[in-house]
Amino acid sequence: MRIFLLIATNMAILLVASIVMSLLGVNTSTMGGLLVFAAIFGFGGAFLSLAISKWMAKKTMGCEVITTPRDNTERWLVETVARQAEQAGIKMPEVAIYQSEELNAFATGPSKDKALVAVSSGLLYGMSQDEIEGVLAHEVSHVANGDMVTLTLIQGVVNTFVIFAARVVAGIINNFVSSNDEEGEGLGMFAYMGVVFVLDMLFGILASMIVAYFSRIREFKADEGAAKLAGKDKMIAALERLRQGPATGAMPAQMSALGINGKKSMSELMMSHPPLEKRIAALRAS
Repeated sequence: MRIFLLIATNMAILLVASIVMSLLGVNTSTMGGLLVFAAIFGFGGAFLSLAISKWMAKKTMGCEVITTPRDNTERWLVETVARQAEQAGIKMPEVAIYQSEELNAFATGPSKDKALVAVSSGLLYGMSQDEIEGVLAHEVSHVANGDMVTLTLIQGVVNTFVIFAARVVAGIINNFVSSNDEEGEGLGMFAYMGVVFVLDMLFGILASMIVAYFSRIREFKADEGAAKLAGKDKMIAALERLRQGPATGAMPAQMSALGINGKKSMSELMMSHPPLEKRIAALRAS
């Protein structure tokens, strides 16, 4: 189901972008046309993903939105999010639970007033109320800071750069080969597309580092916001508990950047979240 949803989303993005290009009469043979093409696909994909982010999260993670609390724990969860949302000056987000043993939570949605805050069952029943309050405050801070929209804009910019730069560089290589080719045919269509594909991959790695950098910054800011909403001690206690909990891994790749506890990587440059030790140290020093 997760793979099907991902493929369907990408197909929808391609369809919408193609229709927009057709209506605008974009000519990709010119530099200006290529830039418009890159922007349509770069920003179009990012904003379409944002628009359906809450729906995708519910389907991908199997989130059960709490409409009527079934027990005191769920009632406390909803009341805590409501109190923190009021403190942060945003509308009440939807509150949901998804089944997973890992200690994790995430916030998503197209805007501050149409957000979703979800926690794993492992976190809800495996952490103390003070620790959970710290986690919830972190997620509410993400919503209040408008982090979903900010990261979408950043993703749109880097997507546009990757698409545009890959095709410009491939064109330069094609012209160079053509000028040294007696028949002047250049790379040929398949060779050209192969070069574009490789460059997309290489520039994509650089773009991922840029997005990850801004993502790490937003995590520090959300921790600071949580300290104001719930108290510094509760946020530090939550992060300390996350260090001791089960390793993350239940979230699919496209969702992991949204979690309070991100996936680890061989290089911090590729991590969407700073190491928990650094986050704890930053809070203690503030």
